[in-house]
Amino acid sequence: MAGMADLPAKLERVVARYQELEETMAAGGGQDFARLSKEYSDLGPVVAKVREFNKAADEAQALAVMMNDPASDAEMKALATDEFYALKDRLPAIERELTLMLLPKDAADERSAILEIRAGTGGEEAALFGADLFRMYQRYAEAHGWRFEILGFNETGIGGLKEAIASVSGRGVFARLKFESGVHRVQRVPTTEASGRIHTSAATVAVLPEPEDVDVQINERDLRIDVYRSSGPGGQSVNTTDSAVRITHLPTGLVVQQQDEKSQHKNKAKALKVLRARLFEHQRAQVEAERAAARKSQIGSGDRSERIRTYNFPQGRVTDHRINLTLYKIDKVLSGEALDEFVDALIASDQAERLAELE
Repeated sequence: MAGMADLPAKLERVVARYQELEETMAAGGGQDFARLSKEYSDLGPVVAKVREFNKAADEAQALAVMMNDPASDAEMKALATDEFYALKDRLPAIERELTLMLLPKDAADERSAILEIRAGTGGEEAALFGADLFRMYQRYAEAHGWRFEILGFNETGIGGLKEAIASVSGRGVFARLKFESGVHRVQRVPTTEASGRIHTSAATVAVLPEPEDVDVQINERDLRIDVYRSSGPGGQSVNTTDSAVRITHLPTGLVVQQQDEKSQHKNKAKALKVLRARLFEHQRAQVEAERAAARKSQIGSGDRSERIRTYNFPQGRVTDHRINLTLYKIDKVLSGEALDEFVDALIASDQAERLAELE
């Protein structure tokens, strides 16, 4: 790979930076201790892999000398030859792992995320499917030890949802959930369908990296905040106070509504959290648009208009259209148990494409 020709130089720079950080932190680290500590922690696995690679390369070189040494006896040469070829087979795999580690990372990968699900085409069946997806991600988050906080849940009254928003907190949440953004399609016979006809419905999923306070500066003058009385499914009043909050970000036109809490203060705090994530994603989207010409992703941009996956109940299968992967375990996928099989495959596909660009 031509793009890997400068790999040794990159590895030298990584090790040098790691040693520099080690010395700085040993001396106290100064005001940037937290940031330097994180960088040091992130570089640790890379440096360990570099050392593994260098050790294997040195051993291979020593074995090559032994193989070609006229003074070595036949048995020693045979042993050295076996070990040499075993190491020679391992080196490309270690080199590939190192290259993957050095691929540019999405700066948001380590962040928590805001998950938004909305019922799409298909009426009540779409709303029920949206609720199925919401539960799937909730169980998936629990299995990974992440915190799943519901920020808003607008239900239909018979178990479906019009819209739901949750905060999923933990390290690396966005990296594992970001490829879930898009249109999810379901094919099944609704319980209300007497003739047994299969209906096709859809729900949209959006996964936004959760910003830090320093990422997005919101000026109060840019906000219009309206308060109104909350209402539940069917229009009945949830409470008798004006606790629901609608925040409009005037420069972008983004609107967030929150009415789940009885406290206006709590609704405003939740609405601002969602608004901050949407503004952060808006900024990221602008940056990505500028870079889009440089790389077209095989997996897709995660655009909400893009159909990414189909859940077919009659056949018990789930198909991800971006990587042509089909699993015949729809129950395990929707329980969150088998979702990692898609997530891991999507991450591997993304890495493979980025590696191919180095060729």
